Amino acid sequence: MQLVPRPRAMPMPALDDAEILAAVRRGDVSGSTALYHRVRPQIDRTLLRLLGRRDRDHEDLVQLALIGLVQSIPRFRGDCSLDTWTARVAAHVVLKELRQRGSDRRVFDVDASTEGVPSAAPDTERDVAARSLARRVRRHLDAMDPMKAWAVVLHDVCGHDLREIADITECSVAAAQTRLSRGRIDLHERLAKDPELADELTRREERR
Repeated sequence: MQLVPRPRAMPMPALDDAEILAAVRRGDVSGSTALYHRVRPQIDRTLLRLLGRRDRDHEDLVQLALIGLVQSIPRFRGDCSLDTWTARVAAHVVLKELRQRGSDRRVFDVDASTEGVPSAAPDTERDVAARSLARRVRRHLDAMDPMKAWAVVLHDVCGHDLREIADITECSVAAAQTRLSRGRIDLHERLAKDPELADELTRREERR
């Protein structure tokens, strides 16, 4: 007797963002799973951009960001992309968590271990120099008023506009603008007083 092969199960079609959000809103478990896989990379990128390395509590922060994102879905009206909304929520969660930790750690813990952060390619002299430069800049940011430093990082590194920064840091747009302006001035003054950093920045400009 010849056995008829059982047809292979067809993979489920990928859901777009609107379908994922609709599924989550109606309590569909598959929607929650799809949301996790959709936003997890963006959350990871946001945490690494803000903290400069894989935080020792990275997974806890990811879970807090996911919870915050799910709780915020009723307020999401599609005025921006899901990636932008996810980054905004994740940044808010990180800032809130660091505030709750108090003074037991710095905002930009540049000396924390980077173990577990994947490297896309072998280190080159340029890569090492770039990371060294970033660490020096973050040390200066860490010495600044935290809210000014956050405004600079959120705007100049993460690309958030003033309205988003105001939402993330729970302040008015005017206050966000003031913090960003004063933070930039403070950072530039600190960088100018760092001879090694100033020389490196000059060399990088000359190579362009």
